Amino acid sequence: MTQRPGAPGARASADRLGRLLNLVPYLMARPGISTAEAAAGLGVTQQQLRDDLELLWVCGLPGYGPGDLIDMALDGDRVTITYDAGIDRPLRLTPDEALALVVALRMLAETPGIGPRDAIERALAKIESAAGDQAGAPVAVRLPAGGEKLDRVRAAVERGHALRITYYTAARDETTERVVDPMRVLMVGGRGYLEAWCRSADATRMFRVDRIDAFTELDEPAAPPARAVPQDVSEGVFRPTPDLPLVTLRVGRGGRWITEYYPVEQVSRDGEEWVVTMRVSDLGWAQRLLLSLGADVTVTGPAELVERIRAQAAAALDQYAAPPSAGGRV
Repeated sequence: MTQRPGAPGARASADRLGRLLNLVPYLMARPGISTAEAAAGLGVTQQQLRDDLELLWVCGLPGYGPGDLIDMALDGDRVTITYDAGIDRPLRLTPDEALALVVALRMLAETPGIGPRDAIERALAKIESAAGDQAGAPVAVRLPAGGEKLDRVRAAVERGHALRITYYTAARDETTERVVDPMRVLMVGGRGYLEAWCRSADATRMFRVDRIDAFTELDEPAAPPARAVPQDVSEGVFRPTPDLPLVTLRVGRGGRWITEYYPVEQVSRDGEEWVVTMRVSDLGWAQRLLLSLGADVTVTGPAELVERIRAQAAAALDQYAAPPSAGGRV
């Protein structure tokens, strides 16, 4: 299970990683130190220290065999690190590693709604200072198209007003107008989303900002009801559930990319083809997607989707067979 950023389990893991990184050089500088003295010096309990030492036994360098793992000697209640696996050496970044970190942090700094900007800028300044000329490569980081709209939506949400939006729903291939009570703006998978209470649906909805064709800030304040609970997006916006339609496909080599781009439940091989099952939120969306893939995909279920695709394909072929209208030219 993926931990949400900021969740108690994630925070505990981050705290423990920090302790482990500090523990080896601390013990290296104090060979034979007692566990009681080390625990007091590090500000942890003796049990916590012993648990960390147990974890260190299986930490080390790739290969993870004899001579690769951190090693230590425990003599009663005294501990001595006998092999540090290089963890006591200061981190040295290669030019490529330094540049990759700088670019990633610059992108975060330019992305609306991503954590506290001041913390990102402090980390960026430290890495740029440590990397020196390595971080001075002529690299410009720009947000993808739609960044300005995301900024405008975020500013409107921060003012706390309801919004009237014109929104394109890809699943139904339709554009609707609705009034929403904004809750937050967030980034998921590199895309900006407005999470809001939709008065038309009487439920919480996620709206992709790049599909909001237009919006108007209303005079009335945003007032999501108490039952409007933010969605857990730690594993993505679309969360397949057993009540959604289950689609079964036979996929050729040219269509295998859909198993990486969309959530799928199962993939198995049958000769040169893959048999794929996936949940979809709407059969109309699935129909348009699968027709666009042509001969690379054959739909085997459900029967309703098979019939809809067969009927649409037949209608398209009929258009080619029909003679041109009188006086018309082809």
